[in-house]
Amino acid sequence: MAYQVLARKWRPRNFQQMVGQEHVLQALSNALSHNRLHHAYLFTGTRGVGKTTIARIFAKSLNCETGVTATPCGQCAICRQIDNGNFVDLIEIDAASRTKVEDTRELLDSVQYVPHLGRYKVYVIDEVHMLSGHSFNALLKTLEEPPQHTKFLLATTDPQKIPVTVLSRCLQFHLKHLSAGQIAHHLSHILAEEKIIHESSALKQIAKAAHGSMRDALSLLDQAIAFSNHEITLAKTDALLGSIQTVYLYRLMDAICAKDSQQVFAAILEIAEHTSDFVQVLAELLLIFHQMAIVQLIADAPVDFADIEKLREWTKQLTTEEVQLFYQIALMGRRDLPLAPSPQTGFEMVLLRMLFFSPNENSVKAQPPVRPSLRTCAAGEAIQKMVSGLPRLANSASLAMTASRDGAELLQNSLAAPPFEPKQQIDPPFGNLMPNVDLKAPKDNSWAEVLAQINLTGITKTLASYCVLKEITDTHIYLLLDKSQAILLNEKQRERLEQALTNFYGIFRKLEISIGSSETLPPAVMQKEQEEKRQREVLKNIEHNSQVQNILQTFDAKLSSENVKILT
Repeated sequence: MAYQVLARKWRPRNFQQMVGQEHVLQALSNALSHNRLHHAYLFTGTRGVGKTTIARIFAKSLNCETGVTATPCGQCAICRQIDNGNFVDLIEIDAASRTKVEDTRELLDSVQYVPHLGRYKVYVIDEVHMLSGHSFNALLKTLEEPPQHTKFLLATTDPQKIPVTVLSRCLQFHLKHLSAGQIAHHLSHILAEEKIIHESSALKQIAKAAHGSMRDALSLLDQAIAFSNHEITLAKTDALLGSIQTVYLYRLMDAICAKDSQQVFAAILEIAEHTSDFVQVLAELLLIFHQMAIVQLIADAPVDFADIEKLREWTKQLTTEEVQLFYQIALMGRRDLPLAPSPQTGFEMVLLRMLFFSPNENSVKAQPPVRPSLRTCAAGEAIQKMVSGLPRLANSASLAMTASRDGAELLQNSLAAPPFEPKQQIDPPFGNLMPNVDLKAPKDNSWAEVLAQINLTGITKTLASYCVLKEITDTHIYLLLDKSQAILLNEKQRERLEQALTNFYGIFRKLEISIGSSETLPPAVMQKEQEEKRQREVLKNIEHNSQVQNILQTFDAKLSSENVKILT
């Protein structure tokens, strides 16, 4: 007897032999048991997960001589004919090769005739999404009102290309990817029946390479049997699949965790001698970092890793932040690898980033707010005095922003000195910027001082400058926007201002902005009035200047106020 490939030899003959897809099998079994049968079924999913296999078993269940059942006997003439692929009332069509509307019409002409041998005439249309638009139109009417003796079983890997009108007339079942564990367990059962020596780790490699497809796994298993001469080992499987051998991968991980650059490059050279698929190597590293992150979070979590003790050893050498960083570096490196001059140089740069970069503890670990020391507060008072002594040639907003920057630098320098902890500390300010503003008792200039210290730009800055502080509570901040600027207010600008205030105070307060008029002038109006007042003072000083008066009299000239500008 001629050799039969494993994918055909071990094709399931009933629902009990199927691997996975319990959600689909249970629904079909219940429908068959209670005789609640739809006229059209659509099975979707990637290649090799059992779409046409389920369709054939379903056809066998419909036509078995023992009656409509979820457990066909497999021994009657009809069951054997379906298994052999020569049952006359089971019509299997490959839509990819019969896309024309003429083919579809020829097929539908036979729908009206009763079955020859079976109870139902079953049409299995594989890759149904390949039919043309006219073919779908021809099929539509038959799907809507088919004869009682006809069932349509459609299968596709791309349901998005099927018209909605067709989808709405079918019961849809999506077949999931099979897990690597399910595939490896089934392969082990097959090899035990075939009496072929194998290593379980080799079957796991084949299962991972199949990417959820049982048919792909069986094809790879056939290839592995031929390659290894009926003795499947991990080393031979790695050579067959072109994947990196575990020993080299472990050496690389040991060097990365030890942050030993020489050993890292020695491991890269070893890997380069055995494989050129550095994308696959990065994929393996990503899987390892993923498993390490799980173990660091849950110590006794079940993980799919061959050497769990080795994995735990690596997790002790790297912090949780480093594992997350290395995972992200490998992920981005895998994406950018095709842009590198060569795959190996790109791979080397990815590992160099892992060696050179480490997480900033100050940025990843949230520190609790620290009460300011007397040294800090003294620095703030000194800054305020310094600001008050500056000449008033610039507008108030610019001056306050300058003071804020100088204050931040001075404060940073003071904090860098050895800390001085007094016996008694004072209450912290609302924010970590200077000067300290007490908004619980709003003053006319308190809102302007806050705006000078928070980082706002564009429309949000203009909006805030035309607001007046009404009240601040433990949970809310209430502002009043000048009605002349109501057009500036929208939800996006409110959220930006709310976020800036949250960053300033260090706690979240809901920001409420109403529109109206107030006796208190907004900072923008105050600034404008101060500038106009300063402009008038400058003009008055110029007009009373004796030298300017001599020039005006000598040349019979006039002083143009528009040309007088105050440099800030």
